[in-house]
Amino acid sequence: MKPNLMHLGNIMKEFKRTEQQTRILEGMEKVHERLITFKKRVNSELVVMRDNKIVRIKPE
Repeated sequence: MKPNLMHLGNIMKEFKRTEQQTRILEGMEKVHERLITFKKRVNSELVVMRDNKIVRIKPE
């Protein structure tokens, strides 16, 4: 499962991105991928917010 980081990307498409903004978004994507990989490796739940509720998700 992937949080809606693309939403941030879509918002940013309305404006011209600076190199720094692009690098920040790319870094956020890497962090997300590494977090999912880590959670799968240690078989730990991922805690996210959906519809203003805190939800625990088992990694698949």
